[in-house]
Amino acid sequence: MEINRESGVPIYIQVKNKIIDDVKNGILKVGDKLPTERELSQRLKVSRNTISTAYDSLVSEGVLISYQGRGTFVAKEDKLWEKDEIKDKVIRLIDIALEEAIEVGLDLKEFVLIVQDMVKEKEELIKNVNGIFVECNIEQARFFAKEISKNTNLNILPMTVSQLRDGGNINEDWFNNTQIIITTFNHVNEVRELVKDFNKKVVGVASNPSLETIVKIAKYPKGTKFGQISLSKEFHYKVKYALEAAGLHNLNMEAINSKDKKEVLELIEKSHVIIVSPGREEEVRKLVGDEKEIVRFDYVLDRDSVKAILSKMIKDKK
Repeated sequence: MEINRESGVPIYIQVKNKIIDDVKNGILKVGDKLPTERELSQRLKVSRNTISTAYDSLVSEGVLISYQGRGTFVAKEDKLWEKDEIKDKVIRLIDIALEEAIEVGLDLKEFVLIVQDMVKEKEELIKNVNGIFVECNIEQARFFAKEISKNTNLNILPMTVSQLRDGGNINEDWFNNTQIIITTFNHVNEVRELVKDFNKKVVGVASNPSLETIVKIAKYPKGTKFGQISLSKEFHYKVKYALEAAGLHNLNMEAINSKDKKEVLELIEKSHVIIVSPGREEEVRKLVGDEKEIVRFDYVLDRDSVKAILSKMIKDKK
């Protein structure tokens, strides 16, 4: 396995893609054991966190499986092209339904009308679902709640883990009428414990740092001074971990979450590039103007996770 440190592509993505290619090409087969994280990190001269991130991502996708004390193994080859088969499977199901409809005397127009009515019915059901997105920091919760609402038509409000834990600033009417609570996988167990007495459905979704953002940061020359401005310390630590996992360990970066205009301007003045969280982008752009580059650090929700929420809601509403 070779790593191209000049490509701008995060190292963990390169490791992940190489493993996927080896499985597809038959170099790695179901049941084959991979090197330990320590072994591979030493071989490639990268951090163990980088290898851990690549392995964890492949485990979550079902490509690899990890057994405590035994190691990490290739799980299933078909997971790699499973998505390519989904469309064909749906088409086959529609063909079967259409054939049966014709057999019982329905014509094509009647079949299409039935399908359209069913879709409208499901859309109406979804529009009446209230939900909450829970994250450790409010700007990330707002960003994800807005993204899910836009992509699913569910009515999602943001909330932090601390609000849920302490009961502060909670819209009680909305909470009482909430049918679903969504959170990222790293908070699922904690959130379930916090709401166990309220009979609320809790589902987890995967989130990943935007590859485009990381590649952009990686392309800045050595010695670039970064200033990171966010609403919370939690967001700063998430960014720090994401950059380190991508192999960017020694960035010259200072971070603040202060709202004091003087402190923000001081950081802007001594930085070459400003990294902002979504919740502070508008404010910071007004202060920076065209003088310096601004990079918004985005996290994105895994599309399959979001689709799974919709599927679950439709199934539960039957």
